[in-house]
Amino acid sequence: MGKEKNPRRVAENEAMAKLRMLRTSPQKLNLVAAMIRGKKVGQALTDLTFSNKRIAQDVKKCLQSAIANAENNHNLDVDELIVAEAWVGKNLVMKRGRPRARGRFGKIMKPFSELTITVRQVEEQA
Repeated sequence: MGKEKNPRRVAENEAMAKLRMLRTSPQKLNLVAAMIRGKKVGQALTDLTFSNKRIAQDVKKCLQSAIANAENNHNLDVDELIVAEAWVGKNLVMKRGRPRARGRFGKIMKPFSELTITVRQVEEQA
C-alpha cells in the first residue's frame, strides 16, 4: 500500500544541497561557485570564509548543508568529500523602474539565482 520510494537522484557516494531564490545575478554567483568546484570541502569552506564576495556566505551555508546531508543522511566520511559539482541557474527577475528624462522609463532588473552543490566521497590515494 502507498507510493513507491523515490529513486536517488545522485549516486550512492554523493550528497546534494540546493539553495533557491538567492538575490544575486547568476553571473556573480557563478564566480563564487567556480572558486570551489573540484576542491576538498575543507579547503572550499576556508576559501568561502575569507572571500570578499557578499554572496560567498550564502554559498558557504549551502556547502555546509551538503556536508551535513552527506554525513547524517548518507553516512559518508566528511574528511574524504570533494565538491563534485556546483552549478548555478536562473530564477525569477523582479522588474523595477525609474523615471528618466523626457518622460522615459528606465528598466531596472533585479535577478534571482539558484545554486546546487553536490559533494562526492573519494578514497584517499596513498
